[in-house]
Amino acid sequence: MPHRVTGDRQRVAAKRLRSEMTDAERAVWNLVRAHRLNGLGFRRQVPIGSYVVDFCCHEARLVLEIDGSQHAEDEAVRDAVRTRSLEEEGYRVIRFWNADVLRNIGGVAETILAMAPPRTTAPDGAEAP
Repeated sequence: MPHRVTGDRQRVAAKRLRSEMTDAERAVWNLVRAHRLNGLGFRRQVPIGSYVVDFCCHEARLVLEIDGSQHAEDEAVRDAVRTRSLEEEGYRVIRFWNADVLRNIGGVAETILAMAPPRTTAPDGAEAP
């Protein structure tokens, strides 16, 4: 599935957000960057259509969103619309609360691995068993 064209506004927002990461976003980035998590290639603050998602692995069609307490009520409806839109584009969306990330990064890793599709190649590029 081809990537949707994104506008300059999304690219500028993504660049700004990469420099303003929360502690929870930094923890997740340290977990997934440089193919550290089972070889999955995540990027951070990625424009997809009219949205900028926190983390995305295009190969696995997996989006990670790290939500603060403001998402509990104020953003719940917008988050649901955003998730539905991303799912229509073929992405699976996983949401984590900031507090959960900071308390249990191991659980975050387990959830991501459980939701990622099985790999057909090993992280080093060889055929997977």
